[in-house]
Amino acid sequence: MSGVALILGATSDIARACAHRYGAEGYTLQLAGRDPEALEADAQDLRLRHRVKVSTHRFDVLETAGFAPFVDALPALPDTVICAVGFMGTQGTSEKDPQAAALVMRSNYEGPALILGLLADRMALRGHGVLIGISSVAGDRGRASNYVYGSAKAGFTAFLSGLRNRFHGTDLHVITVKPGFVATRMTEGMDLNPRLTALPEQVAEAIWQAEKHRRDVIYVKPVWRLVMQIITALPEILFKRTRL
Repeated sequence: MSGVALILGATSDIARACAHRYGAEGYTLQLAGRDPEALEADAQDLRLRHRVKVSTHRFDVLETAGFAPFVDALPALPDTVICAVGFMGTQGTSEKDPQAAALVMRSNYEGPALILGLLADRMALRGHGVLIGISSVAGDRGRASNYVYGSAKAGFTAFLSGLRNRFHGTDLHVITVKPGFVATRMTEGMDLNPRLTALPEQVAEAIWQAEKHRRDVIYVKPVWRLVMQIITALPEILFKRTRL
């Protein structure tokens, strides 16, 4: 199986791992990010390593007015889209600075939802496609430690669920990915429990398998499903005392 895979937010560690996983399967790759020149080194490595076609494209998830021209300019409408765009920010800053909070919300919900909605419409006209959105366990319930980021991911998760429901029964499939902790540059320096932490390559493999088997919602580390079931099941009167 091979096709064309568009990777949004292609400079992230998870995106890079996905590019190599899909490249290994013979996919033509479209790498999209704010600085296409910075993507060229990755593109060249992918071309040499996997002997596939790779193109780079400028894409800024905050520039929503440019989404339609961006899609129109792609060499081909992709068969698979992986949205690896995200910006965590810090909870303390978001609490005090509305602009910082807006940046987190727009980067994790508004932009990703709008671009995937646009691509879904294009794919639906063609008749097939796979849309993969990387959300977060942080969106399963609002927690004091990251509720601005979590609320944006909750919105994105709900959007993906609705999109999946809208196109059920067609050849357009939508997958929601919840990685949990991932050992990346974004989490460098954080004290992460190794049993709850995945490598970017594990996320990429989970995404590939989810597409292959047409799964709907995946937790990369299965233990996270149990953890979040417990957290979401707590009554509010108890949950608000946890300060998670």
